[in-house]
Amino acid sequence: MTDVLRAHAEQQHADELTALRKQDDRPKPPNWVLSPWAVATYVLGGETADGTVITPKYLGSRRLIEVAIATLATDRALLLLGVPGTAKTWLSEHLAAAISGDSTQLVQGTSGTAEESIRYGWNYARLLSEGPSQQALVASPVLRSMETGGIARIEELTRIPSDVQDALITILSEKTLPIPELDSEVQARAGFNIIATANDRDRGVNDLSAALKRRFNVVVLPLPDDPEAEVEIVRLRVKQLGESLSLPAELENIDEIRRVVTVFRELRDGVTEDGRTKIKSPSGTLSTAEAISVVTNGIALAAHFGDGVVRAGDVAAGLHGAVVKDPVQDRIVWQEYLEAVVRERKPWNDLYRACRELM
Repeated sequence: MTDVLRAHAEQQHADELTALRKQDDRPKPPNWVLSPWAVATYVLGGETADGTVITPKYLGSRRLIEVAIATLATDRALLLLGVPGTAKTWLSEHLAAAISGDSTQLVQGTSGTAEESIRYGWNYARLLSEGPSQQALVASPVLRSMETGGIARIEELTRIPSDVQDALITILSEKTLPIPELDSEVQARAGFNIIATANDRDRGVNDLSAALKRRFNVVVLPLPDDPEAEVEIVRLRVKQLGESLSLPAELENIDEIRRVVTVFRELRDGVTEDGRTKIKSPSGTLSTAEAISVVTNGIALAAHFGDGVVRAGDVAAGLHGAVVKDPVQDRIVWQEYLEAVVRERKPWNDLYRACRELM
C-alpha cells in the first residue's frame, strides 16, 4: 500500500486496530470488531495495556464521541451535522473502520444521486437476457452493509434529492429492504447501521423530511472553541498529509500554523482575538479543513520552490485563495483586514508584505 495516495482508515491504522482488538475484553455489540470503549479509544487516542500508542483521530469533546458511538449501538442511525470543515467525513470514516472494520461502504450524496445508490440497481445486460435474478441485481453500499451487519456511510445527505432520501425510511424503520422484482427482501443483520453527514451552509440543500429526521440521532460537531486545540488539529493533519505526499519540507515551529489559525478565527468571528477591533467576515466558512489545506500548500511551495523552510510568503497565496472566494466583496474584506489588523502587528510584517504583493 506504499504507493496509495490515501489508504482507508482501517488500512492506515491497522496496527492500532489490531492492538486494541487483542486487548479488548469489554462487551461488544453483535458484529462489532471493537467494543464501544475501544472504539472511543481508537478515535480519541490513548494507550493499550501492552504499551501501543493510539493516535487521536479527532480532537474534541469526548462526550460527543461517546454519544455518537452509543447511538450506533442502538437501532437509531447517526447524523453528524456541522458547518463545512468540522471533520464530519473524517469522523464517520474512522467510526466505520473501528466498528465494522470496513469504511468503504460509502454513498456520496449529490444532486444527481439516484435511488439505486441507496437501494439497488441492475446489470441491464443480464436483466435483458435472463430477466430479474439475484445475479442481475447490483447491491448498493447500504444493501451490502445490511447483508453483512456493517456500517454504511452516506455523505452530504442533504444534497440528495428529497424523494431519494426517503428511500431510507423503510430501511431505518423496518431494517428491511424489499426487492419486489424478485418477490423477496433483505433483512439487516445485527450490527447494521448508517452514519450520515450533512451541513446547511452549501447551496443545493434539501431539508430532511420529518419522518426521516425521527430516525436519526443528531450529533452536532462544532468548530474548535480553543485556538490551541485548532492549532494542534492543523499540525497533526498537516504532518500526516506531508508524510503521505512525501513533501521534503517541514515547519521548524508552529508559528505559521498559529498565524493561519488566528487569521481564520478572527475573520470567522468578525472580531480580533483581543476583542478590540471589529472586522467584516468573508463569504466563505474558513474552516479548520481549509486551514490544513493552506498550510499543506505552503509546505509544498517551500519544498519545491523554496529552501524547504515554510515562511510567510509560502502561506500567503493559500490565505488569499481561502479568504477571497468572491472576487469583489471578499477582496475588500481581505484588504481591510490586512490594513487594520495584520499591518498593525509588527511580528506579522513579513506576512503583511507577502499578502499585499498578491493583491
